[in-house]
Amino acid sequence: MSTISRDEVAHLARLARLEVTESELDSFADQLDVILDSMKSLSEVDTDGVEPTSQSVPLINVFREDQPHTSLERDDVLAGAPDTAEDRFRVPQILSEEE
Repeated sequence: MSTISRDEVAHLARLARLEVTESELDSFADQLDVILDSMKSLSEVDTDGVEPTSQSVPLINVFREDQPHTSLERDDVLAGAPDTAEDRFRVPQILSEEE
């Protein structure tokens, strides 16, 4: 037996401002029945003693502690660059002056 009628689906469609055809009303009513049956099955599950959670898989922080350390020397970094100027990387221009 259907738990949601075509009229209820049409009402929901109007509330959601969805334009649905007559055939879609039947299809959506069937689909919503499946969803409501699934929700009913879920509500019958015994969850006593189950801690509420927002994630199905526990989250673990994988970041390391932020530890200050010495940086690379500027000359060492610039030594690996193909082109440098005034202690900076030099790259080819990709945009014209007009852009």
